[in-house]
Amino acid sequence: MVSPRSAYPIILLALFYQACAHHPAPRTLSIAAAADLQFVLAAGAGEFHQQHPETELAINYGSSGNFYAQIRSGAPFDIFLSADVQYPRNLAQEGLTAGPVFQYAAGKIVVWVPAKSKFDPATALRDTSVRRIAIANPQHAPYGRAAEAALRSMGLYESVASKLVLGENISQTLEFVESGAADAGIVALSLALAPKLRGQGRYWEVPVSAYPRIEQGGVILRDSPAAREFRDWLRSRSGRALLRQYGFLATGE
Repeated sequence: MVSPRSAYPIILLALFYQACAHHPAPRTLSIAAAADLQFVLAAGAGEFHQQHPETELAINYGSSGNFYAQIRSGAPFDIFLSADVQYPRNLAQEGLTAGPVFQYAAGKIVVWVPAKSKFDPATALRDTSVRRIAIANPQHAPYGRAAEAALRSMGLYESVASKLVLGENISQTLEFVESGAADAGIVALSLALAPKLRGQGRYWEVPVSAYPRIEQGGVILRDSPAAREFRDWLRSRSGRALLRQYGFLATGE
C-alpha cells in the first residue's frame, strides 16, 4: 500500500505530464528572410504568434544571394523568403527543398534621402553635386540588380557609376545614407515606410517601368506543421494586407 506521503511525488509527476500535454514545448521555426522584410515580419510576428502560440520565430535577415549560398552549403533553415523568386526555384531544381516554391509579393524601389538633406529625392540621381549613391550589391541582392537596371533604363548609369557605394544588403544600403556615407540611396519602399523611418527621410518612387518586376518568393526547406502554418499565414488575407501596408504588391496584384 502506498502511503499518502510517498504518493505526493507521483501525483506531482502526473500533474506535470498533464500540464505538458496541454502546453507543449515551444517549437522554433528558423527563417532566412530577405532584408526588405525586416519591418514587415517584425510587425507580423506578434500576430502569427497569437494564432500559433506554440511556435517561436527565429528570423535571420540578409541578402537573398548570400542565404542561397548558405542553404546550398547546408545552413539549417526551415523556410527561405527571398527577394528574388529565382533563388528558391534554383534550390527546388537542386532538390534542396521540402515543398513547392510560392510567390508572396513584388517589391518596389525608391530614392531615399535624409529629412535634413538639401537634395530632392526626385532629382538626386541627376544632381551633379551628389557625391555618393548607395545601392545594394547587384551580385547577390535582387534590389541591387533592380537599382542598376533602373539607372541603365533612365540613362544614368554611366554618369553615376563612379559614385556608387555598394551595401551588403538593402538594409545596409539604407544605413549608408542614414550615416552620411552616401548622399542618397536606392532602397526598398518597404524600408522607407517602416515606422522608425517615418519623418527621418524623404523618398521618390522609381517608376516600375524602369526595372524588371521584383518577384519575391519563398520555399519550405524542412517540412513541419509550423512551416506550413507560417507559409499559409504569409499568404493569407492578413499577411497580404500587412505586405501592402509596407509598400509591397501582394501576389496577384
